[in-house]
Amino acid sequence: MQTVRVELAERSYDVRIATGNLSETGPFLTSLGDASHAVIITDTNVQEPHATGVAESLVGEGLSVDLIAVEPGEPTKSIEMAAGLWEGLLDAGTDRRSVVVAVGGGVVGDLAGFVAATYGRGIRFLQVPTTLLAQVDSSVGGKVGINLPKAKNMVGAFLQPLGVLIDTATLDTLPRREYLAGLGEVIKYGVILDAELFGLLEANVPAILAQQHELLVEVIARCCRLKADVVCRDEREETGLRSMLNYGHTFGHAFETLCGYGEILHGEAVLIGMVCAARLAARLNRVDDAFVKRQHYLLTELGLPLTPPALDPDRVIEAMKHDKKVAHGRWRFVLPTRLGHVELVDGIEEADVRAALEE
Repeated sequence: MQTVRVELAERSYDVRIATGNLSETGPFLTSLGDASHAVIITDTNVQEPHATGVAESLVGEGLSVDLIAVEPGEPTKSIEMAAGLWEGLLDAGTDRRSVVVAVGGGVVGDLAGFVAATYGRGIRFLQVPTTLLAQVDSSVGGKVGINLPKAKNMVGAFLQPLGVLIDTATLDTLPRREYLAGLGEVIKYGVILDAELFGLLEANVPAILAQQHELLVEVIARCCRLKADVVCRDEREETGLRSMLNYGHTFGHAFETLCGYGEILHGEAVLIGMVCAARLAARLNRVDDAFVKRQHYLLTELGLPLTPPALDPDRVIEAMKHDKKVAHGRWRFVLPTRLGHVELVDGIEEADVRAALEE
């Protein structure tokens, strides 16, 4: 097992990463403080076997447990679903001694965390991510939220979890498409913060595609450490440092919104967004062609999607204007200067953005 500590004073917590440790969820939760009641929020794809396994572990520690399963997919991150879950928590007698336990991917984690942040003005929650994307990114850092029809993750809060328990064995039941999509966030960390991680991925393509657990524990722990370091220095995205984690996301969120949430997976949208962002950086002479080709080659070797969806560029441009990084009506893009380093860049002309989309 590897443990990553997220140091945030009284909000500090551990991320525990191993293979086959899902049954330790109950002891992990009870070690974090007094709790008598847990409400597991999951989706119908994850309910069996993972969420029920978590429920058994919690019951074994003497907690009363309620389980609520929602429909899988990005459309579930809506105000209507949040309202239904608030009612569900109320019906379950949820109070200050209760803990919301999110068992699932990024959608479940974001939604359950948002419900926990807003029910009773905020109650505790635990993250048990079961997708690669959630394990390396969305489960760490305390960003929770839901989508608006015109903008992804536009309504939300910051609520740090009590802890995060990651079992790489859950990836064995993950659809292949979702596993591959999750690699987008893994590669992102290499591009923006850790050139050595990028090299590790290049050197281990067959093992990554084979979902070798020993390597996955190492890679996931490394990504979590990188995320934790950024979050500790800019928890609420006030200095611009945490925005660096959104490499590829300005393009990607626009693709998700316009394709209809769920038609293109978040990780796929980020991957394609990274391709566009690299093109934009090269067009602005921030990186050379060798950088663009190296990123492209790794994505190709892993069999990842690279082609933007067939969308009207005018609509993509308009959707990007709703990105959370827009400041005073001006775009700000996370762009690389070299492998392992990115910067937040504003004042970019629309013609350059359009060219990056259409190349």
